[in-house]
Amino acid sequence: MSRLHDPFRRGQLAIAALFLSLGFQYATWAARIPAVKADLDLSAAEVGVLLMAAGVGAAVSFPAVAWLMRRMGSRRLALLSQLGLALLLLALAAAPNYPVALLVMCADGVLVGCLNVAMNAQGAALEARHERNTMARLHAVFSAGSLLAALLASGMTAATGSVMAHFGVAVVLLAALGVTARSGLLDEDAPADRPDPAGAEAAAEPPADAPAAAEPEPARRRWTVPSRLTLWMCCAMVFGTVAEGAMNDWSALYLKDVAEASAELAPLGIAVVSGMMVVARLFADGWRSRWGDGRVVLLGSAVAGTGLAVALVSGGVAPALAGFACMGLGIAAVTPCVYAAAARQGSDALTLVAAMGTTGLLAGPPLIGFIAGASNLAWGMGAVAASAGAVALCSTRIRWTAPAPVAQSEATPA
Repeated sequence: MSRLHDPFRRGQLAIAALFLSLGFQYATWAARIPAVKADLDLSAAEVGVLLMAAGVGAAVSFPAVAWLMRRMGSRRLALLSQLGLALLLLALAAAPNYPVALLVMCADGVLVGCLNVAMNAQGAALEARHERNTMARLHAVFSAGSLLAALLASGMTAATGSVMAHFGVAVVLLAALGVTARSGLLDEDAPADRPDPAGAEAAAEPPADAPAAAEPEPARRRWTVPSRLTLWMCCAMVFGTVAEGAMNDWSALYLKDVAEASAELAPLGIAVVSGMMVVARLFADGWRSRWGDGRVVLLGSAVAGTGLAVALVSGGVAPALAGFACMGLGIAAVTPCVYAAAARQGSDALTLVAAMGTTGLLAGPPLIGFIAGASNLAWGMGAVAASAGAVALCSTRIRWTAPAPVAQSEATPA
């Protein structure tokens, strides 16, 4: 069967378009923060609050996202939130003052939460339907989206100083990705809508000839207290995304100010972390099939935390780059594995875990900045290493599924 007509490949391409969109949109506005700062005449503290607004929006969006997932389903929610995120780029470029920019960024955080949950629900459903691992590669596409946005930002900045022109081009590309996703997304994502087996609402299925009147419908719409398993997943996700986000934002500054790297070498920090994450995520689905999600997360986070800690103690440019490589390699598979595990617990669990992940990704960099301000950046990066260690600890408390048969997984990168 050709890839074009393979249902798994068609769904994988559509869902990958969503992951690419989210990484691209996030990195697009992040790359132009200096220009937004200049246009609105903001102080450094005001920029920090602006960045935090997106994290606040993601954190408070959990009840709304959970309701929207039950009301609309992951397919419709993904498409609408992807379109909304594209339009918010134009709103940010046109923001006339700081309060409006804060509202735009808060709305961005809410829609990021919506798309994050919906696209991961789609990915988990695709894995369950075809019994083939793909979540890690989908997250690799997210990283590729960030890289593509960085390249576009560099080119547009060189061509024009207009943020509106840059974001206008980005919106066109996001619209094309939305069209790509529309035709291949799954209409049903039953794995994400199963009741939580650890919750109080687990019940027997009705007989096949039961009337369509929905006795179980009120139960599906009633929110329940998260199980202990879900809370451990939330902790693993928060620590994992704090480490991931902080490395992207602070690695270059650490190389320059602490390791005393040259101006030419300092940007290599981001390149090493991002490059290792993309490579690891391309191969991580094969690792999941051979060793299981739990072992991949435990060993990966241990390598990430230990490698970075040794680099910080050693000092110097070369150890720092080696430590950054360990962090990128080890932390890359954490979020795909935790998302897949959360999806098996139900849509509410997935929504909560995804909200915590988005919060950690957006709030991690400012948190490390606060630690660095109170002491120094070496201690801030030490907190990143500790976060990776915390992921390893949390992974031992999560109930993981057995590895999928290697023959049914994606053993080689797509």
